[in-house]
Amino acid sequence: MAIGTETNGSIVCPSSVNGVVGIKPTLGLVSRSGIIPIAHSQDTAGPMARTVKDAALLLAAMAGADPADPLADSFPDAVPDFAGNLSKDALKGVRIGVLRSHYGAGNDARVDKIVEDTVATLKSLGAEVVDPVEIDTEGMGDAQREVLYYEFKADLNDYLERSGAPLSSLADIIEFNDEHAETAMPHFGQERMLAAQEKGSLNDPEYLEALAASKRIARTGINQALEAGNLDALIAPTRGAAWMTDHINGDQSSGISSSSLAAVSGYASITLPAGDVVGLPIGISFIGAAYSDVRLIQFAYAFEQAGYLRKPPLFD
Repeated sequence: MAIGTETNGSIVCPSSVNGVVGIKPTLGLVSRSGIIPIAHSQDTAGPMARTVKDAALLLAAMAGADPADPLADSFPDAVPDFAGNLSKDALKGVRIGVLRSHYGAGNDARVDKIVEDTVATLKSLGAEVVDPVEIDTEGMGDAQREVLYYEFKADLNDYLERSGAPLSSLADIIEFNDEHAETAMPHFGQERMLAAQEKGSLNDPEYLEALAASKRIARTGINQALEAGNLDALIAPTRGAAWMTDHINGDQSSGISSSSLAAVSGYASITLPAGDVVGLPIGISFIGAAYSDVRLIQFAYAFEQAGYLRKPPLFD
C-alpha cells in the first residue's frame, strides 16, 4: 500500500502506469492538513494498492472529518464503509457511460482496444453501456491553470511560513534555484514557479472568476452527463502507456489522460489495471459524482474480479 497526493492526476496516473489501484476521493473525505500544497481547491490524499479491496481498506483508515479542514462541514454523518458490500455482481443493471472526446480517443489505437475490451467485460457483467458520452470542457483547462498558479503561490507561502522552513516563500525558492541552477535545475527550468510568483492574492477578480469557471465547467459536465443518460458512472482510460525519460526532448506522452474532470470538480474517481501496451500497464478510471466513492469502489471491484489479470512487474 502507498499514499499519493493528487492535484490533477498524481494518484491515478502513477497508479495506471504502475499497474495498481488508485482512489482519488471526493474532496473533503480525507483531511488536507499537513499536505504540502499545490492548490487547495483540488488537493487530496488517496490510497494506492495492489487490489481494489486493499485500496478501499486504506481509504477507510484515512477518511475522517477534520475540524481544521474548511470542507469538514460537508463530510458525511459517518465514515462510509468503503470496503463493505464488495460483490462480483455489483455491475448488474448499472448504467455506465464511455467518455470519448475528453481523454483523447484516437491518439493510440492500442489504448482504444483496451477500452473496447473493458466495454465488453462490463456488458458481460450485466452493465448497460452508453457509448459515447460527450462532455464539453472548453475553457476548463485555461481556467484551471490560472487557479493552480494563484493557489500554488498563496498556499505554498502559507505552508512554508507556518513550517519554519529555511526558505520561507516561493520567492525564496526561486532565488535559491537561480543561485544553484547547475545542481537544482540541471534538466529543466522553473517557468511554472515564475508564472505563479507573478500572480496576486486570492482576492483578485481574475482568480475568483477562474475558480468559479473551472468548477462550473467540470461539475456541470459530469452532472449533466450522468443525468442525461441516467448513468451511475463514467469510464475512460486513465492515461496512455508510460514513456522513457528523455532529458533532451522532454516528455513523450501520448496525450491520453482523463484525470482532469474528477480533479477539477473535486468528485470521486478510481483507476485499476485494464490492460497493457507492450508490457506497460494501462488503467481504466471509473468517474462519478461527489461522494460516489463507495459505489465506484463496488463497480471497480466487480470489474477487477472478471476483468484484466494484473501482471506483477518482473525484475531481471
